[in-house]
Amino acid sequence: MSFQTAKHCMLYMFVVFALTTSAQTGQFQKDTTRISIDSAEHLFLQNNLLLLAQKYNIDAQKAQIIQAKLYPNPNLNINRGFYNPTAKKIFAGGADGETAAGVSQLIILAGKRNKQVRIAETNAKLAEYQFYDLLRTLKYTLRTDFFSIYYLQQSAKVYDVEINSLQQVVNAFQQQAGKGYISEKEVVRIKAQLYSLQSEYNDLLNQINDTESELRLILQIKGYYIDPLANDSKLAETQPGQYSFSVLMDSAYKARTDLKIARANVDLSKQVYSLQKSIAVPDITLQAGYDEQGSYIKNFNSVGFGIDIPIFNRNQGNIKSAKSGIDITIATQKSTEASVEEQVSRALLKAIDQDKLFRKVDPSFGKDFERLMHEMVINYQRRNIGLLEFIDFYDAYKQNILQVNAIKLNRVTAMEDLNFYTGTEFYN
Repeated sequence: MSFQTAKHCMLYMFVVFALTTSAQTGQFQKDTTRISIDSAEHLFLQNNLLLLAQKYNIDAQKAQIIQAKLYPNPNLNINRGFYNPTAKKIFAGGADGETAAGVSQLIILAGKRNKQVRIAETNAKLAEYQFYDLLRTLKYTLRTDFFSIYYLQQSAKVYDVEINSLQQVVNAFQQQAGKGYISEKEVVRIKAQLYSLQSEYNDLLNQINDTESELRLILQIKGYYIDPLANDSKLAETQPGQYSFSVLMDSAYKARTDLKIARANVDLSKQVYSLQKSIAVPDITLQAGYDEQGSYIKNFNSVGFGIDIPIFNRNQGNIKSAKSGIDITIATQKSTEASVEEQVSRALLKAIDQDKLFRKVDPSFGKDFERLMHEMVINYQRRNIGLLEFIDFYDAYKQNILQVNAIKLNRVTAMEDLNFYTGTEFYN
């Protein structure tokens, strides 16, 4: 064996050792919490502050029902003479003093109280619908973030291995620099490849960190990297075509909380309109009074009533505004219904397309790549291929893993879109 061949073999052994050992290293060695999707949802329901605030809002709206059922309090007024200038007495009594008293009670007419109770009940329903709509939205964000992190981390591991491998190769080349065994062009090519990978890897890590930050806020956990636990084989069993479009639409019309909110707003606008019309009917105030000496006889007792005369203000503006409010909410409801139908239709077609693409991927494709990788190492050892060809094949392996992970993520996200747009967990 010549000296030059021996040097190449030594360099090869160092490089291959670096490639194989660096493949065993991983990125996620920091403080990490491993969590399943069920555990994540449990933490979310327990800890999320936005949900907690919305729950308090429900209690606040239910308290308004109690308030709306209460009757107006009676009014009592008492007057006592302060100073009698004739008798020169303060708070004089008897013939030298004066005492007057009155009691009044507002009687609400035209069913205003019952209408206010119904409005309060509708507002409480709206608060509950808003809670469940927030729950639906946050749960969708949680699940899509969870699976995004999972598949992005699978991709990041490939980058991590390849970067460590190339870094070891670069270090090996630098140790051989100036000895004439490695061309400068080859060294520059490897370094350029390394820098490109590091840039892509950094962008991927930023995407993972941003998604983890959002997920940590939803779960209200601090100071941990999130390592999602998912079962690829179980996820692959789900098929979007198992439910017909009519079944999905029926579920959406029944379960979509934003549609329930739109319908409740229509009911609320009609109730407000009814209340505003009844407000045009004036209420009556019943009165009872006593006057010790101020009237035409001593110890004068009286009863009476008071009522506004609806000449100028008949609540015309509020009635007209409330009537327009009905038209607004009806139009909003129709718009929401049209959006629901289109969203479910598009989500179903997207899920079917993503599933078809996923089914076209050969499950053994990744294993074939790993087998070919081993053969490439053997061919490189025998000097049948150059280092750049070996690295190019390694890069092709990386691209394959990234594409497969992207296909899997897009498919799972499409399933979650169907859950979100139908308001039902068809695919879990």
